[in-house]
Amino acid sequence: MTKLQWGMIGGGDGSQIGPAHRLGAGLDGLFEFTAGALDHRPDEGIAYGRRLGLGDRAYGSWQDMLAGEKKQDNPIDLVTVATPNSTHFEITKAFLEGGFHVLCEKPMTMTVEEGEEIVKIAQATGNICAVNYGYSGYSLVRHMKAMIARGDLGKIRLVNAEFAHGHHADAADADNPRVRWRYDPAQAGVSAQFADCGIHALHMASFVTGQDVTKLSADTVSCIDVRVLEDDAMVNFRMDGGAVGRLWTSSIAIGRQHGLGIQVFGEKGGLRWSQEQPNQLYYMPLGERLQIIERGEANLSPEADRTSRVTIGHAEGMPLAFANIYADLAEAIQARKEGRSIDPAADLYPRAEDGLRSMAAVFAVAQSGKDDGIWCDARPPMFR
Repeated sequence: MTKLQWGMIGGGDGSQIGPAHRLGAGLDGLFEFTAGALDHRPDEGIAYGRRLGLGDRAYGSWQDMLAGEKKQDNPIDLVTVATPNSTHFEITKAFLEGGFHVLCEKPMTMTVEEGEEIVKIAQATGNICAVNYGYSGYSLVRHMKAMIARGDLGKIRLVNAEFAHGHHADAADADNPRVRWRYDPAQAGVSAQFADCGIHALHMASFVTGQDVTKLSADTVSCIDVRVLEDDAMVNFRMDGGAVGRLWTSSIAIGRQHGLGIQVFGEKGGLRWSQEQPNQLYYMPLGERLQIIERGEANLSPEADRTSRVTIGHAEGMPLAFANIYADLAEAIQARKEGRSIDPAADLYPRAEDGLRSMAAVFAVAQSGKDDGIWCDARPPMFR
């Protein structure tokens, strides 16, 4: 199979997320990194792109990249948008309308209205718009989803999700520019911690259960009182398949590092998974002993087998989870080129619709937090 052409906007020298994307996109040999506008400073972006081997397809701006790729005989098949949050909508919209498939970092947009516009553009153009909820790429998360879908847990009763860390807990660091912007409404929007981390946990709850959030009630607080936006939130939610949900997210939980985890409880059993120990999935069937499912063991689901690359007992981490998202997208793009259906085990990448639902939840959490936990509709208007 000929490699697909891949480009990136943002993720330049010193970026936190850029290397994970480049590792993920290149891991399986499905994409070739051929174009990029990697920095908001044109000269630095071009220089860094050339050091990475992009040659004259290292661009000084995303506008130059869009115009330049339209003129290429072999333009990029997919572009990843890894720029500051407030720019996601404009860039994603322009590339979708320009005829390109897009993988956008979360949050996809800053408003619900922008999110609905992106969904409509993707539908109208037929171009893929994916959102990088990369943790859904872990092999055992895929297996958890498969177990729930085939009924191993019976009817799902309760989902408990969390994403808590303590890296913004030092009040003396509150004025650090790398931290301060996250709690500034002018730069971050209506939410800080929930929009940054909580939506990963909420997406995970929907992804594994196959249910969407319909309404929620939130208790939000700024534990460091100089912050305008929340650094801790507790959210209760209800899902359209009948499941009850609980979600905690925090940036002031000292001792927690990258605490993304999920538990799902059904009529016939329960499952538990943690991103910091991604190679084990804990399964307790009703009335039986606790089982530990290991990533890479035999006779797992097709969804898990397809996304496991190294032998059992060796750790797989975030870049490999990202690689599974890229592998899904490569399958989807190739299927479109060849006029065939997509392998169901690969048709799991997060869509623009997921990004839109997350943004609607962000605004619902912000509203509920201001109104003493009042229950709010968490659905975007176009899905009500």
